[in-house]
Amino acid sequence: MSDAIKHSHVEVNGVRLHIAEQGEGPLVLLLHGFPESWYSWRHQFAPLAAAGYRVVAPDQRGYARSEQPERVDAYTLLHLVGDVTALIGALGADQAVVVGHDWGAPVAWATAALRPDLVRGVAGLSVPPLPSGPRPLKESREAFGDGFYQVYFQEPGRADAELAADPASSFRRVFGGTSPAAEPRAWVIPEGQKLLDTVPEPERLPAWLTETDIEAFAADYATHGERAFTGGLNWYRNIDRNNELLAPFAGRPIEAPALFVVGEQDLVNAIVPPDVLTFLLNTFTPRLYRHVRLPETGHWTQQERPQEVTAALLDFLGHLEGGSHR
Repeated sequence: MSDAIKHSHVEVNGVRLHIAEQGEGPLVLLLHGFPESWYSWRHQFAPLAAAGYRVVAPDQRGYARSEQPERVDAYTLLHLVGDVTALIGALGADQAVVVGHDWGAPVAWATAALRPDLVRGVAGLSVPPLPSGPRPLKESREAFGDGFYQVYFQEPGRADAELAADPASSFRRVFGGTSPAAEPRAWVIPEGQKLLDTVPEPERLPAWLTETDIEAFAADYATHGERAFTGGLNWYRNIDRNNELLAPFAGRPIEAPALFVVGEQDLVNAIVPPDVLTFLLNTFTPRLYRHVRLPETGHWTQQERPQEVTAALLDFLGHLEGGSHR
Protein backbone atom coordinates (compact mmCIF):
# COMPACT_ATOMS: atom_id res chain seq x y z
CA MET A 1 0.00 0.00 0.00
CA SER A 2 1.20 3.52 -0.81
CA ASP A 3 1.41 5.65 2.33
CA ALA A 4 1.05 9.00 0.58
CA ILE A 5 -1.65 10.62 -1.54
CA LYS A 6 -0.29 11.05 -5.05
CA HIS A 7 -1.40 13.82 -7.40
CA SER A 8 -1.48 13.73 -11.17
CA HIS A 9 -3.56 14.76 -14.17
CA VAL A 10 -5.42 12.66 -16.70
CA GLU A 11 -7.25 13.74 -19.85
CA VAL A 12 -10.80 12.42 -20.28
CA ASN A 13 -13.22 13.52 -23.01
CA GLY A 14 -10.90 16.36 -23.94
CA VAL A 15 -10.84 17.77 -20.37
CA ARG A 16 -7.75 17.63 -18.15
CA LEU A 17 -8.72 16.43 -14.67
CA HIS A 18 -6.60 16.56 -11.55
CA ILE A 19 -6.78 13.37 -9.50
CA ALA A 20 -5.58 12.41 -6.04
CA GLU A 21 -5.01 8.72 -5.34
CA GLN A 22 -3.71 6.31 -2.73
CA GLY A 23 -3.52 2.56 -2.36
CA GLU A 24 -3.72 -0.51 -4.56
CA GLY A 25 -6.54 -2.92 -5.29
CA PRO A 26 -10.13 -2.62 -6.55
CA LEU A 27 -10.91 0.91 -7.70
CA VAL A 28 -13.04 3.22 -5.55
CA LEU A 29 -13.89 6.62 -7.06
CA LEU A 30 -14.83 9.44 -4.69
CA LEU A 31 -16.81 12.29 -6.32
CA HIS A 32 -17.11 15.62 -4.50
CA GLY A 33 -19.91 18.18 -4.65
CA PHE A 34 -20.27 21.98 -4.57
CA PRO A 35 -18.23 23.91 -3.58
CA GLU A 36 -15.69 21.22 -2.86
CA SER A 37 -12.75 19.31 -4.37
CA TRP A 38 -10.79 16.09 -3.92
CA TYR A 39 -9.80 17.47 -0.50
CA SER A 40 -13.33 16.83 0.80
CA TRP A 41 -12.35 13.16 1.01
CA ARG A 42 -9.08 13.74 2.91
CA HIS A 43 -10.23 11.59 5.84
CA GLN A 44 -11.26 8.62 3.70
CA PHE A 45 -8.05 8.03 1.70
CA ALA A 46 -5.84 6.29 4.26
CA PRO A 47 -8.46 3.96 5.83
CA LEU A 48 -9.81 2.79 2.45
CA ALA A 49 -6.30 2.33 1.06
CA ALA A 50 -5.27 0.40 4.17
CA ALA A 51 -8.25 -1.89 3.63
CA GLY A 52 -6.93 -2.86 0.21
CA TYR A 53 -8.51 -0.42 -2.23
CA ARG A 54 -7.19 1.97 -4.85
CA VAL A 55 -8.82 5.25 -3.86
CA VAL A 56 -9.08 7.98 -6.50
CA ALA A 57 -10.75 11.36 -5.99
CA PRO A 58 -10.83 13.69 -9.00
CA ASP A 59 -11.43 17.40 -9.02
CA GLN A 60 -14.45 17.09 -11.25
CA ARG A 61 -14.90 19.05 -14.47
CA GLY A 62 -14.68 22.78 -13.82
CA TYR A 63 -13.47 22.49 -10.24
CA ALA A 64 -10.25 23.36 -8.40
CA ARG A 65 -7.15 22.08 -10.22
CA SER A 66 -9.08 20.55 -13.13
CA GLU A 67 -9.74 22.20 -16.46
CA GLN A 68 -12.76 24.47 -16.81
CA PRO A 69 -14.52 24.36 -20.20
CA GLU A 70 -15.93 27.73 -21.25
CA ARG A 71 -19.40 26.71 -22.47
CA VAL A 72 -22.17 26.38 -19.91
CA ASP A 73 -23.64 23.42 -21.77
CA ALA A 74 -20.36 21.48 -21.33
CA TYR A 75 -21.46 20.60 -17.78
CA THR A 76 -24.49 18.36 -18.30
CA LEU A 77 -24.87 15.12 -16.37
CA LEU A 78 -24.08 13.25 -19.57
CA HIS A 79 -20.72 15.05 -19.76
CA LEU A 80 -20.07 14.31 -16.09
CA VAL A 81 -21.00 10.63 -16.41
CA GLY A 82 -18.79 10.51 -19.50
CA ASP A 83 -15.89 11.84 -17.44
CA VAL A 84 -16.37 9.12 -14.82
CA THR A 85 -16.64 6.30 -17.34
CA ALA A 86 -13.59 7.57 -19.24
CA LEU A 87 -11.67 7.95 -15.98
CA ILE A 88 -12.33 4.32 -15.05
CA GLY A 89 -10.80 3.28 -18.36
CA ALA A 90 -7.92 5.73 -18.12
CA LEU A 91 -7.02 4.25 -14.73
CA GLY A 92 -6.82 0.81 -16.31
CA ALA A 93 -9.82 -0.61 -14.45
CA ASP A 94 -12.73 -2.62 -15.78
CA GLN A 95 -15.11 -1.53 -13.00
CA ALA A 96 -15.27 0.74 -9.98
CA VAL A 97 -17.26 1.41 -6.85
CA VAL A 98 -18.48 4.97 -7.31
CA VAL A 99 -19.17 7.16 -4.28
CA GLY A 100 -20.57 10.69 -4.54
CA HIS A 101 -21.49 13.48 -2.15
CA ASP A 102 -23.81 16.42 -2.92
CA TRP A 103 -23.57 16.97 -6.72
CA GLY A 104 -21.21 14.02 -6.86
CA ALA A 105 -24.12 11.80 -5.80
CA PRO A 106 -26.29 12.45 -8.91
CA VAL A 107 -23.18 11.78 -11.01
CA ALA A 108 -22.58 8.50 -9.15
CA TRP A 109 -26.23 7.43 -9.37
CA ALA A 110 -26.47 8.34 -13.06
CA THR A 111 -23.23 6.52 -13.86
CA ALA A 112 -24.54 3.41 -12.13
CA ALA A 113 -27.88 3.65 -13.96
CA LEU A 114 -26.46 4.32 -17.42
CA ARG A 115 -23.34 2.13 -17.28
CA PRO A 116 -24.12 -0.84 -15.00
CA ASP A 117 -21.30 -2.74 -16.69
CA LEU A 118 -18.76 -0.35 -15.15
CA VAL A 119 -20.20 0.13 -11.65
CA ARG A 120 -20.10 -2.79 -9.23
CA GLY A 121 -21.37 -0.73 -6.32
CA VAL A 122 -22.61 2.82 -5.78
CA ALA A 123 -22.92 5.03 -2.72
CA GLY A 124 -24.60 8.41 -2.43
CA LEU A 125 -24.11 10.89 0.40
CA SER A 126 -26.77 13.57 1.04
CA VAL A 127 -28.55 13.35 -2.32
CA PRO A 128 -30.69 10.28 -3.14
CA PRO A 129 -31.23 8.88 -6.63
CA LEU A 130 -33.66 11.06 -8.56
CA PRO A 131 -35.76 10.17 -11.63
CA SER A 132 -33.38 11.96 -14.01
CA GLY A 133 -31.56 14.82 -12.26
CA PRO A 134 -32.24 17.47 -9.64
CA ARG A 135 -35.83 18.70 -9.74
CA PRO A 136 -36.65 21.05 -12.65
CA LEU A 137 -36.24 24.72 -11.79
CA LYS A 138 -39.95 25.40 -12.25
CA GLU A 139 -40.72 22.99 -9.43
CA SER A 140 -38.04 24.55 -7.24
CA ARG A 141 -39.44 28.03 -7.79
CA GLU A 142 -42.93 26.84 -6.92
CA ALA A 143 -41.72 25.10 -3.77
CA PHE A 144 -39.17 27.60 -2.43
CA GLY A 145 -39.47 30.83 -4.42
CA ASP A 146 -37.10 32.79 -6.63
CA GLY A 147 -34.60 33.08 -3.79
CA PHE A 148 -33.93 29.33 -3.69
CA TYR A 149 -30.18 28.95 -4.09
CA GLN A 150 -30.38 26.78 -7.22
CA VAL A 151 -32.51 29.47 -8.87
CA TYR A 152 -30.19 32.22 -7.59
CA PHE A 153 -27.26 30.43 -9.22
CA GLN A 154 -28.85 30.63 -12.69
CA GLU A 155 -27.81 34.23 -13.41
CA PRO A 156 -24.37 34.07 -15.04
CA GLY A 157 -21.71 35.92 -13.11
CA ARG A 158 -23.70 36.87 -10.01
CA ALA A 159 -22.89 34.11 -7.52
CA ASP A 160 -19.59 33.62 -9.36
CA ALA A 161 -18.37 37.08 -8.44
CA GLU A 162 -19.65 36.95 -4.87
CA LEU A 163 -17.90 33.67 -4.10
CA ALA A 164 -14.67 34.45 -5.97
CA ALA A 165 -14.13 37.86 -4.34
CA ASP A 166 -12.58 36.16 -1.31
CA PRO A 167 -12.50 32.36 -1.68
CA ALA A 168 -11.19 31.70 1.83
CA SER A 169 -14.01 33.74 3.35
CA SER A 170 -16.53 32.03 1.06
CA PHE A 171 -15.40 28.60 2.24
CA ARG A 172 -15.51 29.67 5.88
CA ARG A 173 -19.03 30.99 5.39
CA VAL A 174 -20.44 28.13 3.32
CA PHE A 175 -18.82 25.32 5.35
CA GLY A 176 -18.71 26.87 8.79
CA GLY A 177 -21.21 29.72 8.78
CA THR A 178 -24.14 27.46 9.55
CA SER A 179 -24.49 24.72 12.11
CA PRO A 180 -26.82 21.73 11.89
CA ALA A 181 -30.35 22.84 12.74
CA ALA A 182 -32.93 20.70 14.48
CA GLU A 183 -35.27 21.41 11.57
CA PRO A 184 -33.38 21.49 8.25
CA ARG A 185 -34.30 24.39 6.00
CA ALA A 186 -33.74 24.97 2.30
CA TRP A 187 -31.12 27.60 1.43
CA VAL A 188 -33.15 30.63 0.34
CA ILE A 189 -31.72 34.09 -0.31
CA PRO A 190 -34.23 36.81 0.70
CA GLU A 191 -35.06 39.46 -1.86
CA GLY A 192 -32.57 42.30 -1.75
CA GLN A 193 -29.81 40.23 -0.17
CA LYS A 194 -26.76 38.58 -1.67
CA LEU A 195 -25.82 34.94 -1.38
CA LEU A 196 -23.20 35.35 1.33
CA ASP A 197 -25.43 37.67 3.37
CA THR A 198 -27.25 34.50 4.43
CA VAL A 199 -24.10 32.80 5.76
CA PRO A 200 -22.15 35.22 7.94
CA GLU A 201 -18.49 34.71 8.71
CA PRO A 202 -18.43 32.35 11.72
CA GLU A 203 -16.90 33.52 15.00
CA ARG A 204 -15.14 30.16 15.18
CA LEU A 205 -14.96 27.21 12.81
CA PRO A 206 -16.79 23.99 13.69
CA ALA A 207 -14.69 21.25 15.26
CA TRP A 208 -14.46 19.31 12.01
CA LEU A 209 -12.98 22.22 10.02
CA THR A 210 -9.64 24.02 10.45
CA GLU A 211 -8.01 27.09 8.91
CA THR A 212 -5.59 24.69 7.24
CA ASP A 213 -8.58 23.05 5.52
CA ILE A 214 -9.88 26.44 4.41
CA GLU A 215 -6.46 27.34 3.01
CA ALA A 216 -6.29 24.04 1.11
CA PHE A 217 -9.66 24.59 -0.59
CA ALA A 218 -8.86 28.23 -1.36
CA ALA A 219 -5.46 27.34 -2.85
CA ASP A 220 -6.99 24.73 -5.14
CA TYR A 221 -9.67 27.15 -6.33
CA ALA A 222 -7.17 29.97 -6.92
CA THR A 223 -6.24 28.28 -10.21
CA HIS A 224 -9.24 29.88 -11.96
CA GLY A 225 -9.09 33.40 -10.51
CA GLU A 226 -12.35 35.31 -11.05
CA ARG A 227 -13.92 32.13 -12.43
CA ALA A 228 -12.94 30.09 -9.37
CA PHE A 229 -16.51 28.93 -8.76
CA THR A 230 -17.93 29.26 -12.28
CA GLY A 231 -17.32 25.65 -13.33
CA GLY A 232 -19.24 24.30 -10.36
CA LEU A 233 -22.04 26.84 -10.75
CA ASN A 234 -22.41 25.78 -14.38
CA TRP A 235 -23.51 22.36 -13.14
CA TYR A 236 -26.59 24.08 -11.67
CA ARG A 237 -27.16 25.96 -14.93
CA ASN A 238 -27.79 22.63 -16.66
CA ILE A 239 -30.53 21.37 -14.33
CA ASP A 240 -33.35 21.76 -16.86
CA ARG A 241 -31.12 20.61 -19.71
CA ASN A 242 -30.30 17.46 -17.73
CA ASN A 243 -33.96 16.59 -17.42
CA GLU A 244 -34.40 16.96 -21.17
CA LEU A 245 -31.31 14.91 -22.03
CA LEU A 246 -32.06 12.14 -19.53
CA ALA A 247 -35.77 11.89 -20.31
CA PRO A 248 -35.27 8.59 -22.21
CA PHE A 249 -33.82 7.06 -19.04
CA ALA A 250 -36.38 8.38 -16.57
CA GLY A 251 -37.45 5.65 -14.17
CA ARG A 252 -34.51 3.40 -14.92
CA PRO A 253 -33.53 1.58 -11.71
CA ILE A 254 -29.96 1.15 -10.52
CA GLU A 255 -28.85 -2.45 -10.82
CA ALA A 256 -25.77 -2.30 -8.61
CA PRO A 257 -25.77 -2.75 -4.83
CA ALA A 258 -26.22 0.66 -3.23
CA LEU A 259 -25.55 2.58 -0.02
CA PHE A 260 -27.16 5.86 1.03
CA VAL A 261 -25.83 8.05 3.84
CA VAL A 262 -27.39 11.31 5.04
CA GLY A 263 -27.10 13.60 8.05
CA GLU A 264 -30.29 14.11 10.02
CA GLN A 265 -29.83 17.89 9.81
CA ASP A 266 -28.76 17.98 6.17
CA LEU A 267 -30.52 20.78 4.29
CA VAL A 268 -31.33 18.24 1.56
CA ASN A 269 -33.92 16.81 3.97
CA ALA A 270 -35.88 20.04 3.51
CA ILE A 271 -35.84 19.53 -0.26
CA VAL A 272 -36.47 15.77 -0.24
CA PRO A 273 -38.83 14.99 2.67
CA PRO A 274 -38.79 11.54 4.33
CA ASP A 275 -41.75 10.09 2.42
CA VAL A 276 -40.25 11.14 -0.90
CA LEU A 277 -36.84 9.80 0.12
CA THR A 278 -38.33 6.42 0.99
CA PHE A 279 -40.12 6.31 -2.36
CA LEU A 280 -36.96 7.21 -4.27
CA LEU A 281 -34.80 4.62 -2.52
CA ASN A 282 -37.45 1.90 -2.92
CA THR A 283 -37.97 2.76 -6.58
CA PHE A 284 -34.45 3.33 -7.84
CA THR A 285 -32.23 1.21 -5.60
CA PRO A 286 -33.80 -2.27 -5.46
CA ARG A 287 -30.46 -3.62 -4.15
CA LEU A 288 -30.07 -1.04 -1.39
CA TYR A 289 -27.71 -2.49 1.21
CA ARG A 290 -28.08 0.17 3.90
CA HIS A 291 -29.67 3.55 4.52
CA VAL A 292 -27.53 5.29 7.15
CA ARG A 293 -28.79 8.38 9.01
CA LEU A 294 -26.20 10.25 11.04
CA PRO A 295 -27.48 12.25 14.04
CA GLU A 296 -26.34 15.83 14.64
CA THR A 297 -24.85 15.93 11.14
CA GLY A 298 -25.40 18.59 8.52
CA HIS A 299 -24.63 18.65 4.83
CA TRP A 300 -20.84 18.16 4.74
CA THR A 301 -21.25 14.51 5.58
CA GLN A 302 -17.83 12.90 5.07
CA GLN A 303 -16.05 15.92 6.53
CA GLU A 304 -18.32 16.31 9.55
CA ARG A 305 -18.47 12.61 10.45
CA PRO A 306 -15.37 11.06 8.84
CA GLN A 307 -15.17 7.99 11.10
CA GLU A 308 -18.83 7.09 10.70
CA VAL A 309 -18.82 7.65 6.92
CA THR A 310 -15.61 5.69 6.47
CA ALA A 311 -16.99 2.83 8.58
CA ALA A 312 -20.16 2.75 6.46
CA LEU A 313 -18.10 2.70 3.26
CA LEU A 314 -15.82 -0.08 4.52
CA ASP A 315 -18.83 -2.11 5.59
CA PHE A 316 -20.39 -1.63 2.15
CA LEU A 317 -17.17 -2.49 0.35
CA GLY A 318 -16.84 -5.59 2.50
CA HIS A 319 -20.37 -6.56 1.52
CA LEU A 320 -19.41 -6.26 -2.16
CA GLU A 321 -16.39 -8.48 -1.57
CA GLY A 322 -18.56 -11.14 0.06
CA GLY A 323 -18.13 -9.98 3.62
CA SER A 324 -14.36 -9.59 3.74
CA HIS A 325 -11.78 -6.97 2.91
CA ARG A 326 -8.14 -6.52 3.80
